[in-house]
Amino acid sequence: MESTNISLFHVLNAGAGLAGFWLALPVFLAEYLIGIVPALLILLWFRDRSETGRTRLLRTFFSAMLALGVNQLIGLFYQHPRPFVAGLGHTYLPHAADSSFPSDHVTVLCAVGLALFLDRTTRRAGAVLMLAALPVAWARIYLGVHFPFDMVGALGTAALSVVVIRLAAHPVDMLASHPLLRLYTWVISNRSSACSTGE
Repeated sequence: MESTNISLFHVLNAGAGLAGFWLALPVFLAEYLIGIVPALLILLWFRDRSETGRTRLLRTFFSAMLALGVNQLIGLFYQHPRPFVAGLGHTYLPHAADSSFPSDHVTVLCAVGLALFLDRTTRRAGAVLMLAALPVAWARIYLGVHFPFDMVGALGTAALSVVVIRLAAHPVDMLASHPLLRLYTWVISNRSSACSTGE
């Protein structure tokens, strides 16, 4: 299985002498395309101001946080070297020599994308993020900081976390989502009152 992982990596990894636009584009995809996640969540937060809609968005956020937590646990018990640590391929993106499995970037995109996709009202936004995960996954392999199976692992932890949060929706809402919504409402109302008093 590891031989397949390495073989696929060599197929997808960039060759020597990568520069200019053909370096800048994958670096942008690998490092900065993930910025679409917070931007999209903020947009959805203000588009649907209902308690139901915002509760679902908080569950989406918790799904991503749980997925990242699972990744950290995996990294504690299963140390998989990155390609450049193993002396494989060409590396064009500076990165810490920590465990490569799974990819955190792709995990976040998949967790948020899948959680949104499973909700009928945010299905298009979820599809956008799931599609965005593909070029991010490619770019991080292309630039030499991940193996292909790291992306499979990312999809797995993302899916697992989304399922867990959906199954535990009631306790998650009672313990976290609803208190956070009340706090948000209190902060906004107090701020509005302060602004009115100032006038």
